[in-house]
Amino acid sequence: MMKKVILLLSIVALFMSCIQSKEKNVDTVAASNISEVVATVSDLQQDNGYTLMKINCYACHNPNTKSHDEILAPPFRAVKMHYNRNYSSKKDFVNAMVNWVQNPEEDKAIMYGAVKRFKVMPKLELPKDDLEKIAEYIYDNDVEQPEWMEEHMQEMKGNLKTNGSKEN
Repeated sequence: MMKKVILLLSIVALFMSCIQSKEKNVDTVAASNISEVVATVSDLQQDNGYTLMKINCYACHNPNTKSHDEILAPPFRAVKMHYNRNYSSKKDFVNAMVNWVQNPEEDKAIMYGAVKRFKVMPKLELPKDDLEKIAEYIYDNDVEQPEWMEEHMQEMKGNLKTNGSKEN
């Protein structure tokens, strides 16, 4: 009789632990999925500038291009470096970038090397509000750097030393 009670208690305990384990797994999966959805919604709300940048700018400024020779325009990391050198406040940075994109002209360029290589970018017909969000995102965040950019920057420094000319 005692063996039957122990066997029955063991079976009940095993059964209960399986039920609790399944409940924990369901709760964990549900919590994980909810967290992902909340994070995605939060990203869309907070990083609207990033989303706009990817949709409207990455065709030319994509940091995931495989080489310096494949990119169609300078990466935003380089753009940010040049604008930070020329504009000390966020307001000036954003205004300058928005003004450039709304009316890009060679004589207004601050990235002379980029204009020499890629020519003047086309005028983009985006709402000013969207351009401001993109520029603010670039100013406020550590924008992606292409894998090849560090090596390219070292080459450019070497070129400055050997020929004495300044390339931006």
